[in-house]
Amino acid sequence: MYKKIKAHIIPEAELRRIWQEEYCLKNIFTFDNIHVKFYEDMFDHVFYESANRIKKDKSILSYNRLEKIYWIKEVLLDKGAILKKGWDNEKKEYFSDRRVAIIKGNYIVIIRFTGLLKAKFVTAFEKNDIENVLSSPDFERSEEFFGKD
Repeated sequence: MYKKIKAHIIPEAELRRIWQEEYCLKNIFTFDNIHVKFYEDMFDHVFYESANRIKKDKSILSYNRLEKIYWIKEVLLDKGAILKKGWDNEKKEYFSDRRVAIIKGNYIVIIRFTGLLKAKFVTAFEKNDIENVLSSPDFERSEEFFGKD
């Protein structure tokens, strides 16, 4: 569980193939039975970093992120992950439809609910200053996304 790959020795085309085969072409479910959809065009968002954080240009292929390409699925399956509500930077409030899962102290995977037991992958990354995320309210299961118990 939580294996790393040597992304720096794998051609980008092969890394994109791994993304497509492991995420986009498979049905992926979380530990609590949420079907999470992944799309091919998310590769650039997740595995490229910005040379300029203000411009958010996503111009640098991140081998650090890519070495953990398999972690995304593992986090979604991990019953021990810390689950928090996602933060909306624009509105300065917590999203009702976002779930942040944290493992290994600072690795984050975010999903956005789209319906009953359905979600779309948003992003995954490591965050050095994680205190603000850890201090967020715990994620709560809602009837809208989980149905009646």
